[in-house]
Amino acid sequence: MAGHEYSAADITVLEFDEAVRKRPGMYFEVGLDDPRLPMKLLEAAARHALHPATRVAEVHSLVAAIDILDDLCFQVTIKQRHAWADSPLLGYFDSLIGPEWWLLAAIATLCGTTSVDVWSEDRAFRQELTGLRPSGPPERIGSPMGSGIRIAFTLDEQILPAGTALPTELESLDAHGPDCAPGGPGYVLVHDHRPDSRSSIRLS
Repeated sequence: MAGHEYSAADITVLEFDEAVRKRPGMYFEVGLDDPRLPMKLLEAAARHALHPATRVAEVHSLVAAIDILDDLCFQVTIKQRHAWADSPLLGYFDSLIGPEWWLLAAIATLCGTTSVDVWSEDRAFRQELTGLRPSGPPERIGSPMGSGIRIAFTLDEQILPAGTALPTELESLDAHGPDCAPGGPGYVLVHDHRPDSRSSIRLS
């Protein structure tokens, strides 16, 4: 039987957010139907903060906080310097999340809404996203002290299994993985602000 000859017509090119939703296991180790997915998203955020792109910072050098605000909502704040002048550098789909934070961008693709703040010295910008797609351009806001990025993720309950929630057992979170040797000044503080939990853990 003659073999099938492939051409460009046989190739489907997916946008980044479509690719993540189609094969989430490539990014988070589990599928959309796995109840562990919210925990894996927290771990992904912590790992990315401790293992940023080389152009952002050295491994295990950044300080970050993850705040669990509700069963499907958490916020990641990372202290980092930005290399932009008067306007922020735009990333995926002209959003404030660039490819240097590709794993945080992957988390956003599984969200109903995402809010991003970036600031450096006296300049700060905010942008609201639907998933990873901007609802509009970045807007100037009052600038906090220092330099950093804050992303608030609200997971899309229509994508996740019914009843799925962010974990309350924080001790099992893994911020490194099998090929990482912990060490360095960086760390991630995880705080659970839900009334029935109120737990915290430091990952370093």
